Amino acid sequence: MTVPQGPGMQAERTSLAWRRTALSVAVGSLAGLRVLPPQLGALGYAVSILGLLWSLDLALSARRRYRDGQRLLGAAGGATTAGTTVARTALTSGGFALVALVALVLLVRR
Repeated sequence: MTVPQGPGMQAERTSLAWRRTALSVAVGSLAGLRVLPPQLGALGYAVSILGLLWSLDLALSARRRYRDGQRLLGAAGGATTAGTTVARTALTSGGFALVALVALVLLVRR
């Protein structure tokens, strides 16, 4: 199977990848909403809700990136949101990893 080539296809694939990431974060957050509160109490709810908000941010960023990419295909130059989206995603992932590490340490100490 060959991947169709043409203007805009890379932007389409990138947008779909960001949407898959947003969906994965949402599913993980919903699973966390089911599993974490009995173990962590209010912190479990907070982490899960923050994850759902993050997935919404990722989905909106994917939409914005695709729209900006389509606009840039028609015009030369212009600023994109790629760098800020990637940086925000990396920082948020690191924050969630830190919370997961703290939660793990708390669970082991019980």
